[in-house]
Amino acid sequence: ELFAVLSTPIRLRIISELCQGEKSVSQLLERIDVAQPNMSQHLNILYRAGLLGRRRQGAQMFYRIADVTAVGVCRAVCTQVAIDID
Repeated sequence: ELFAVLSTPIRLRIISELCQGEKSVSQLLERIDVAQPNMSQHLNILYRAGLLGRRRQGAQMFYRIADVTAVGVCRAVCTQVAIDID
């Protein structure tokens, strides 16, 4: 199930961004070139899988890493992809 959730490059990029700390949806949209509805869909999938936590502050929704195990898997996958590219 974890690999299915992490099978999309956009989700790997979201996790990578959130490894640097909590970010709002608008901050993530600035860093990842994807439409807002698409970003919300990916964030929701990661949240429902238990990988992300979230909180609302006014109109803004903030996301953070909730499962550090996922971060380790994400790093391993990204490292292997980088090795395979070289």
